[in-house]
Amino acid sequence: MPVEGGSSSGSASAVRHPKQKRKAHSLSIRRTNSTEERTPGITKGDMLEGQDSKLPLAIRSNLLDLFGQIEREFENLYIENIELRREIDSLNERLTGDGQTIEGGDPTKGALKTKASHSTSQLSQKLKTTYKASTSKIVSSFKATTGSRALCQLLKEYVGHRDGIWDLSVTRTQPVVLGTASADHSALLWSIETGKCLLRYAGHAGSVNSIKFHPTEQMALTASGDQTAHIWRYMVQLPAPQPPPDVSALCDEDQDSSDREEGEVDCEGPCEVPTVRVATATLKSHQGVVIAADWLVGGRQVVTASWDRAANLYEVETSELVHALTGHDQELTHCCTHPTQRLVVTSSRDTTFRLWDFRDPSIHSVNVFQGHTDTVTSAVFTVGDNVVSGSDDRTVKVWDLKNMRSPIATIRTDSAVNRISVSANQKIIALPHDNRQVRLFDMNGVRLARLPRSNRMGHRRMVCCTAWNEENQSCNLFTCGFDRQAIGWNINIPALLQEK
Repeated sequence: MPVEGGSSSGSASAVRHPKQKRKAHSLSIRRTNSTEERTPGITKGDMLEGQDSKLPLAIRSNLLDLFGQIEREFENLYIENIELRREIDSLNERLTGDGQTIEGGDPTKGALKTKASHSTSQLSQKLKTTYKASTSKIVSSFKATTGSRALCQLLKEYVGHRDGIWDLSVTRTQPVVLGTASADHSALLWSIETGKCLLRYAGHAGSVNSIKFHPTEQMALTASGDQTAHIWRYMVQLPAPQPPPDVSALCDEDQDSSDREEGEVDCEGPCEVPTVRVATATLKSHQGVVIAADWLVGGRQVVTASWDRAANLYEVETSELVHALTGHDQELTHCCTHPTQRLVVTSSRDTTFRLWDFRDPSIHSVNVFQGHTDTVTSAVFTVGDNVVSGSDDRTVKVWDLKNMRSPIATIRTDSAVNRISVSANQKIIALPHDNRQVRLFDMNGVRLARLPRSNRMGHRRMVCCTAWNEENQSCNLFTCGFDRQAIGWNINIPALLQEK
C-alpha cells in the first residue's frame, strides 16, 4: 500500500508484508532397507543413540518408523511397476509374433490378424483414456488461456512513471484521456490511442495514491501521502492518429516491454511534456495519508479517505470541510461515490465497509457492513443498485442496496483483490490481484475471462487497479501495477457474453 511521503518499490513490499523464505533445516536419519535384515543384537534404540542429533529419542524413533513405512510403499510400487512392464513386453511380443505369422503368407490365419489388430486398438484406447483423465485439468487451462487471448487483446502500454502506479482513471469529458497516479509523486495524463504522455502534475510532495476526473469539466482530483488532496485543471491536445505499425517491425521490437529495465523510461517520457505544479484547491484537514478521493454527483463536493481512520466531505468552491465521517476502527483503504445519487461507500482495514447517505441535506446516515474477514481493499457502486466489495480475504461480494443483509453473489479467488471496477453498460467486474492476474466476472459471480499474461504481455508485478472506458461503441479496460506501467486492453464484449 502507499506510504506517507512517497513510496518506493521496497517500501511498498514492506508494507504488504511479503512472505520471507525460511531456511530449510536438514534432518539426517539413518535408515535400513526393509528388505535387508538388521544385525542381530542391535536394536533400533542402539542405532539412534549412536547418532549425533539434538532431537529427542522418541521423536527420532517415530520418524524412523515413518520413513520405513514410506520406503516399503515405494518398494511395493516398484515391484508392481516391474510386473506391469513385463506384462506389456509379453503382450507386445505376442502381437508382434501374430503379425509376423500372418505376413508369412498363411491365409488360414486371417482371423489372428484381425484379433491382433483389435487387441492393439483396445490397448491404445485404454492408454488414451488413462492419460486423458490425468491431463484434463491442464488441457482445460490451456483452452481458457487461448479463449482469453481471443476475447481480450492488448491495446497499448503506457510507460513513463519511475515508480509503481497505484491508481488510474479515464476522463468523463472530451478529450478522453487516461490518468495515472504513481508513487513517484506525480500524476500523468496519456493519449489512449498513441500511448504518449500529454501532461504531468507534480504538485504533491508524496506518493499520489488516487486520481479521479470531474464529471463535466477538465479538472482532476488527486490524493497523496503528503496528507492532502489536490484539485487541478488541465488542458491537453490529442496527437494526430498514427498509421498502423509494421507487423515485421513489431516482431523485432517485441521485447521492449518485457526486457526494459525498471526505472528506464521512453524517450518521450514525462520530462518532455508540459507540467502543472500548482493546484487550484488544496484540501488539507487529514492527519494521515490520504489514500483515495472521489467526486460526488454534480462535481460540487468531493470525499477523501485517509489513514487517520476518517473520511472527509469538502466543498469544491471554498475547499471547506463539510462533514468528517468517523467510525472506522482502522485505516481507510478506499472511497467511492454513486454515479447518480449522493451516496458514499468507504472501506477499511477493520474488515468492514460503510455506506454514507447524503441524499437528505439536513441529516446523513451511515450503515456498517461486516461481510469480509480481512481488509476490505475497495468497495464500488454500479450504475444500478449494487455495491461490489473486494478484500484481502480473497473474496469479492456483490450486494443489493435494497437488501444488504447478505451478498447476492460471492466470488472466491486464489489471491488478494485490490481496487476493483465495474463496467457501466455490461456490469462486468474486473478484479486485479496480488498474483499479477486480472480476471473478469459477471454480477452473478460467473467467471468470464482472464487477461493474457506471459513474459511479453501483461503485468510483471502486483496489479493495483482497473478502470473501464466504454466510449465510441468500444470497450477498453485499463490496468496498472507496481511494475511501473499501465496497460490498455480491448475487450470483445459480445464474444465474451456469447462464450458465457
